[in-house]
Amino acid sequence: MTEDAAAEAPAIRRLPETLVNQIAAGEVVERPASVVKELVENALDAGAGRIAVSLRAGGAAAMTVSDDGCGMSRRALPLAVLRHATSKLPHDDLGRIRFLGFRGEALPSIAAVARVTLTSRPPGAAEAWSLAIEGGLAAEPKPTAGPPGTRIEVRDLFYAVPARLKFLKSERSERMAVEDAVSRLAMANPAVGFRLQADGRTLLDLPAKQDLDPAAARLARLGAIMGREFAENALAIDALRQGLGLKGFAGLPTLNRATARQQFLFVNGRPVRDKLLVGALRGAYQDFLARDRHPLVALFLTLPPEELDVNVHPAKTEVRFRDQALVRGLLVSAIRHALAGAGHRASTSASTAALGAFRGGAQTGWPRPTGGTLPRGLAESGEAYQAPLHARPSELPDLELPPAAPQVRPAAEAAPLAAYPLGAARAQLFATYIVAEAAGGLVIVDQHAAHERLVYERMKEALAASGVARQALLIPEVVELPAAQLQALAARAGQLAELGLLVETFGETALLVRETPALLQTLDLQGLIRDLAEELTEWGMAVTLKERLAEVCGTLACHGSVRAGRRLKPEEMNALLREMEATPHSGQCNHGRPTYVSLSRADIEKLFGRR
Repeated sequence: MTEDAAAEAPAIRRLPETLVNQIAAGEVVERPASVVKELVENALDAGAGRIAVSLRAGGAAAMTVSDDGCGMSRRALPLAVLRHATSKLPHDDLGRIRFLGFRGEALPSIAAVARVTLTSRPPGAAEAWSLAIEGGLAAEPKPTAGPPGTRIEVRDLFYAVPARLKFLKSERSERMAVEDAVSRLAMANPAVGFRLQADGRTLLDLPAKQDLDPAAARLARLGAIMGREFAENALAIDALRQGLGLKGFAGLPTLNRATARQQFLFVNGRPVRDKLLVGALRGAYQDFLARDRHPLVALFLTLPPEELDVNVHPAKTEVRFRDQALVRGLLVSAIRHALAGAGHRASTSASTAALGAFRGGAQTGWPRPTGGTLPRGLAESGEAYQAPLHARPSELPDLELPPAAPQVRPAAEAAPLAAYPLGAARAQLFATYIVAEAAGGLVIVDQHAAHERLVYERMKEALAASGVARQALLIPEVVELPAAQLQALAARAGQLAELGLLVETFGETALLVRETPALLQTLDLQGLIRDLAEELTEWGMAVTLKERLAEVCGTLACHGSVRAGRRLKPEEMNALLREMEATPHSGQCNHGRPTYVSLSRADIEKLFGRR
């Protein structure tokens, strides 16, 4: 570089401290919800038993977080608003983080872009102290009146960086984001009371659940936030493996939604959005839901702090696990065990929707069949619905299908109704629905959907016992892939082989496919391999291949099942009911729709005005 060029180059200089704080605040303070999240996490770390949050204008004008925690002394207040000053790393060990906060960035970042007043009083102290910070500049603490605990008021958010204001959404959107952040933290802390108010209106009022056992307290808190429907149709999860614990609740497959908004995942009490956990959740339900439907869950994973890295991003919503396979395996097996334990149970939403339909104008809570899902074999007219095959009949593999009707067993009348959860068959309507009388009411069964599930479960058992048959390709297929995706596939070649797909690396950028699953006769192999590579890189699971195998099995099960429109004898109907009672997951078809609805006697009496 010449002397003239060197003279023209801009000089390197240190940025002013206030500007440094504003830049750093951009990573922590994105919107009012991120401010509330950080302040509520501080309150929880302080041992608060009650936390109150209030907003004005969605939080942009003002927000206040009050708690009854340990509080801070006069000497601690100025330190609390200094960057990287914290009491939560006593041994300076980032490998053993035991608090929600630990970086010492939240309060300084908030104070750099807003006007903040911090008032605090430790229990037993004679008086409270107040500290005002404006644009990152703190005044001297002043004595004031106040209860034990801490109260932080944030006004005029982003007044110091007006350019950020235009990125805020509407007051309603910002208010909803705050409610979501508070709700997530409230789910993880049922022993703490939470109240959220916005412009004088109460959005959340969650009393502390300290008089219940931990599982009941957690379910009560989840029901208050996620709704009574979830509480009524949630399966308890409680699993432990090699120091990892998983607790919480997972909804029945028949209780599902079009989006994943009702999926809440926590790691050591911290709300997270983790790709590994989301992928494992998808794998756990992949046998029971269509790809465009999502279960409702609230799961709480606990593990030793040294097995986890939470220092990934300033927002602390991303984590890294030391043993990803162990975490994924625990989540999948725990959920599947709970689903198997539910037996033939379906969600009460099916019965609620049925009652609503009787009263008129109600919409069902489960999806109608779409192009990518398996049909229930049911037309509006009651005639058999013939779904398009994914492979032509001549191309379907030779499999020994179960008989077209269940094995005939003694009629249910031989035992009292109380002995049979699904009751005894009394009639068949439209050659499609079985009407059964149970001890507590009435059960209506979709005969085709129910038997389809039974056949599908038998096929899964057969595949698990004998493995997935493979067929060799006459000419191995070469698939070009990016290096990262190629490594992801090669690392899991053993798992893919168990699913019938035999692959090996071919140079540095290609994969050689030698054998494919026999079930998948017509197959876009290039597309399948690329989908698998993306899934393994993104989720760590080969979901696509499992789903394609399940789809073929489902198609075969559909065509090997009792058709809608077929008249059944009473013995056949009762045999179907008994087999449903003995078969796991028989309460829903392969894609989460109910196979039966149950109406209690009280529900029926209400329909006729007897109650």
